[in-house]
Amino acid sequence: MPVPASVMQILESANIAYQLKATQARFVSARASNTQPAAACAVKALVLQDGQGRLQVLLPADHMLDLAAVKSQYGRNLEAVPAGEMAALMKQQNLKAVPAIPEWQGLTTLVDASLLRHPTLWLDTGDGEQMLELKQSDFKNIIKTACVGEMAVPAPRLPDSAEMDREQILYALKNFTTLRIKQRLEETLELPPLPETAQRIIKLRADPDADISDLSNIVELDPSLAAQVVSWASSPYYSAPGKIKSVHDAIVRVLGFDMVLNLALGLALGRTLNTSAMNQKQVKAYWQSSVCTAAVVEGLVTSITREHRPGFGMAYLSGLLNNFGHLVLAEVFPPYFANLSRHLDANPHIPGSSIEHHLLGVSSCQIASWLLESWHMPQEVVAAMRHQNNPYYQGEHQAYSKLVYVARQLLANRGFANGVYQDIPDIVYEDLRLDPAAAAITVDNILESAHDLQAIAEKIQG
Repeated sequence: MPVPASVMQILESANIAYQLKATQARFVSARASNTQPAAACAVKALVLQDGQGRLQVLLPADHMLDLAAVKSQYGRNLEAVPAGEMAALMKQQNLKAVPAIPEWQGLTTLVDASLLRHPTLWLDTGDGEQMLELKQSDFKNIIKTACVGEMAVPAPRLPDSAEMDREQILYALKNFTTLRIKQRLEETLELPPLPETAQRIIKLRADPDADISDLSNIVELDPSLAAQVVSWASSPYYSAPGKIKSVHDAIVRVLGFDMVLNLALGLALGRTLNTSAMNQKQVKAYWQSSVCTAAVVEGLVTSITREHRPGFGMAYLSGLLNNFGHLVLAEVFPPYFANLSRHLDANPHIPGSSIEHHLLGVSSCQIASWLLESWHMPQEVVAAMRHQNNPYYQGEHQAYSKLVYVARQLLANRGFANGVYQDIPDIVYEDLRLDPAAAAITVDNILESAHDLQAIAEKIQG
């Protein structure tokens, strides 16, 4: 594929020599070791804006932009350009990403100084297939009019073991005591207690003699929750014949006992926390992630042979609560949530958990797992929340965290959910006894009904 015309024009006008490389170069780390930078560094471009207009930032692909550093050095209070506007610009230019070429579209360019420490640089062309290999001297020539400063930081490494997860939590507690994370979660200060409906459902789960009538009665005690369950079962996604008139109908004719039990529990928890710190777009994104991830997890579980299949209800609930940590952050730490949201929007190339670790020292998934554990939620769900970003986690209930991981990665790969797609390690599929081809077909089939899933999410959101 030829280099995009807008990129070629800039290179030719500067008389720059370059070579083309495959896009896998993008994933080469800028850090060869703790002390020495790698010989080559992949360069990522971001477009941000403030009241003064838009500008472009060039930084290592494995680094995140520190908005506070930009404001300190340049007085610019930057935010991400709305996704819709960027999508329109990419479509107009026939690009898949912002080219890492200085002054693209005539934009003022900021360059992170760490790029100048690498002999070779690989610049994203924006076509999704190729990168430009430049020597540092040539790169310096094309950034002569750019502003160079220290404005990016290495994205923190995500935990890849239970031991590392515990270390990060203890480090966060030691270094972020002013946030009072542990105290506020363990003592549930400024947090509501576990909803009464959820308490009843958890109690019902432990009753071996529980039946459909018991579950129906509990859900119908909460008219709003009952309406949501009926609406869920009535969705075109399930293609149920006739009209669903009650929770009992939803259980018997469409969803089944186990699914309604866990669906009701997930919905009850999702409505527990105050979302006033979140804007409408963020609330919508939360419920869409919940609904779509749960649907994909449901499909993945049914693709696993019965002798190796994890518990359906626990898996479904884990998918439904995959983003629950964002609700917790929004209620417990509203100012930090606002700052986190700005950095998440500004760094779409970096996994959200890495950005959370940089700003808070702990991820929203870890915080959610603390809260769920304090509420005495099932350990399967607690483990799924805590380890859903760690494909190499080995421990009790690992199947649930890995199912959520696979579901989120498959959705991200298809551009359906926010997140940075990463190749799913073979060991994850092997541990789950899940065929990769079957998993891909499953998610594709589910996304054919994406419109129906989005409609479910919108009804829940109200």
